[in-house]
Amino acid sequence: MTSTFSASICVYCGSRNGVNPAYTEAAKQTGQMIAEENWRLVYGAGDIGLMGAVANAAQSAGAQTFGVIPTHLMKHEVGKRDLTNFIITENMHERKKVMYMNADAVVVMPGGAGSMDEFFEVLTWRQLGLHSKPIYLLSVDGYWAPLMTLIDHIIDQGFADASLRDFVHVVETVAALRSALRDDLSSEKLTTE
Repeated sequence: MTSTFSASICVYCGSRNGVNPAYTEAAKQTGQMIAEENWRLVYGAGDIGLMGAVANAAQSAGAQTFGVIPTHLMKHEVGKRDLTNFIITENMHERKKVMYMNADAVVVMPGGAGSMDEFFEVLTWRQLGLHSKPIYLLSVDGYWAPLMTLIDHIIDQGFADASLRDFVHVVETVAALRSALRDDLSSEKLTTE
């Protein structure tokens, strides 16, 4: 396992696998890609669903892993205690805060209400100027297309400026995600955080 890492990538994703096998494959590829780039995985510390897939792939490829899980989900999400760092929080709010504070970029993979909650929180903070961390939707097989339609609708109806869409970068493959993250993480954007 590497002793240092050049950046931390927060991955929000489902605690289930979903019906499309492409989601699990993308999670595995994302974990491996994080390791290959010498980045650290920051995620929800579960050992099931896409969370488990991304973490196990990252670990197998030698990445450092930073997992954060609230006490009430330890049993349900099967808290993965063999991570480089394993943090137990009192509640979901603390979990999200610790994950965000320990990340340089955010990637949202397919997931459910929890993943959308995490996405909208970091998007709202970006909209309010509280951070400038890049936010990526990994839209495997078009998974997040309806969400982007909703965001466009929100803008069209006057509830957000058009700039809201600029805060979200949609990529459809792990290769595209890797390239985009490389560009963002090597830029001057993160040096002012």
